Amino acid sequence: MNTALQDLPWDTLITGALVFDGSGAAPQRLDVAITGGRVAGIGARLPREQAREVLVREGHWLMPGLIDIHTHLDLEVELAPGLSEVVRHGTTTVVVGNCSLGAAFGAQREPGQDPIVDCFARVENIPKHVLSRCADRMAWDNTADYLAHLDTVALGPNMVPLVPHSMLRIQVMGLEDSIRREPTPTELARMQQLLQDAIDQGYVGFSTDGLPFHYLANDPHRDRRIPTQFASFGELQALTGILRAADRVWQVTPMPDRPLETLRNYLLSSARLHGKALRVTALAAVEFAANRRGSRALLGMARLVNSRWLGGNMHLQALSSPFTIWADGVTNPIMEEMHSTRALMALDLDDREGRAQLMADPAWMAQFRADWYRGRRGFNGARLRALIGMPLDNFSRELEDIVVERCPVEAWQGESLGTAYARLLAYQSGDLSVARGAQERDFLDSCPRPIGDEAGFFIHLLQSWDKSLRWHTVIANRDPARVRELLFHRDTLPGFNDSGAHLSNLAFYDGNLLTLKIAAEESINRVSEAVRRLTRAPADFFGIDAGRLEEGARADITVVDPVALARYDSDAGRQLVWREELQAEQLVNRSDGVVSDVFIGGKAAWAQGAVTAALGHERMGSALRYQPRRH
Repeated sequence: MNTALQDLPWDTLITGALVFDGSGAAPQRLDVAITGGRVAGIGARLPREQAREVLVREGHWLMPGLIDIHTHLDLEVELAPGLSEVVRHGTTTVVVGNCSLGAAFGAQREPGQDPIVDCFARVENIPKHVLSRCADRMAWDNTADYLAHLDTVALGPNMVPLVPHSMLRIQVMGLEDSIRREPTPTELARMQQLLQDAIDQGYVGFSTDGLPFHYLANDPHRDRRIPTQFASFGELQALTGILRAADRVWQVTPMPDRPLETLRNYLLSSARLHGKALRVTALAAVEFAANRRGSRALLGMARLVNSRWLGGNMHLQALSSPFTIWADGVTNPIMEEMHSTRALMALDLDDREGRAQLMADPAWMAQFRADWYRGRRGFNGARLRALIGMPLDNFSRELEDIVVERCPVEAWQGESLGTAYARLLAYQSGDLSVARGAQERDFLDSCPRPIGDEAGFFIHLLQSWDKSLRWHTVIANRDPARVRELLFHRDTLPGFNDSGAHLSNLAFYDGNLLTLKIAAEESINRVSEAVRRLTRAPADFFGIDAGRLEEGARADITVVDPVALARYDSDAGRQLVWREELQAEQLVNRSDGVVSDVFIGGKAAWAQGAVTAALGHERMGSALRYQPRRH
């Protein structure tokens, strides 16, 4: 026990739990004392009389607070600083500013430009009115003042901000020029200086993005991608060189349409090629159902970069569950892959009239049909790529893979569109008995005769129901064995959760718990390794004071009931709820009962199955700065 703390009264003593310290070592049944926001003692039988509060947690697991390495919660924290949907799953630290987007330079509003709304609305599928409210609260305009702002907020989890490249480009070049041209030498030097300033202030790294379907959301730029995608390799080299010198992290996404350029970017991690390894965290270690070879190619790149010969330090971010994605009509990030639906996505969410007008255009319908069957018919480059297992698209466009969540025909809820389409074909062939009630019969009668094909069927659904058709599909991670392999691969870290983004499309807030659940199905030793990969490993990689359970460490602690964890069904716990703080619907997970306690900075954030009264009102977490890794 730390002799400097042993005589102090303890705020809380947690006794009886099986303790994982985050190192990967076997757990031990120990008591843990908390005082002054720090771990005051760890031992077999600590004196209960020294504690103001004693929590008996027999049969539970106690571990360092879990870390989510890929989030976009830098927006939500301005409206709901407690981040309760994160805390309920045992997460106590979140990395923000990912994918080149973030709040480090404030709202950056100028006449005719609103970058927070323009950049986030389509890329992260967050309603514009939510983004505008967030931007209204951004009174800072530089990275130092952003950290100072976070130091005043009643944070729930700790925040770990990255410097976002798109916002950096806008800060130096302005939005218009950032999406039209290369920076001048003076502008590039200014970007380097601003990044260096942020590094000196304690930022842990820098983020860029290369996904080809990330577009701006406001006129007159709806046909332009976000600013980071206009950067040359020379610009990336200049900026990542600053990270390499300071031993900071580069968060990057691949360019699936340009695999050789993706490999070239990843090779920036190589010590052999660049004199010193660059720490890189990249998307993503998932196995797409429609593009398995492409998914495996990314892991192969990581293996190559990290080989003894190249000496890199790169980790792909792994997702711990099937990659299930929801859509309201076409409001779904994967629909940006197709030219026709990208045009619909460019319209505002509430512009139903605009979508109806566009979908009535014969040219649009022809484009949709071409998109729908791209790589699935004929003999061409797209078809050849599909045949070798590397198609251009990750959305399979197989009706059997699309499951109806809700729509005006109640009988369709929970079944695939493939089943509904087969019933329509039977009905139009004269078998009227297949209609299940008057509601379905009326809709089947409304369909064009003949319907034509699957593309025509989907067009008719969109034209008839627009966002009233809510559906989901699993685009990746369908094989549980493969998910387990990726989570524990030497070149990955768990955490492609995208928490705080795609409000009605994704819900992976429980991703860390699912990693623990997968590990527990194997052995307690695997749980130790999972805890390490969710706590100390990412903390060391990003260089932050988190992820450890030892005397004197920050008292960020998560207590889990392993019996409830074994029973937990993420699919059954997923709900679409109204978030009053956001004034929007959000798809969330409910793992209630799995996590019994969460402490952040020594304060109880989650207890007895609910957030505490203090969460979001009292400061618990901190804006974590870079600290050299401890050995």
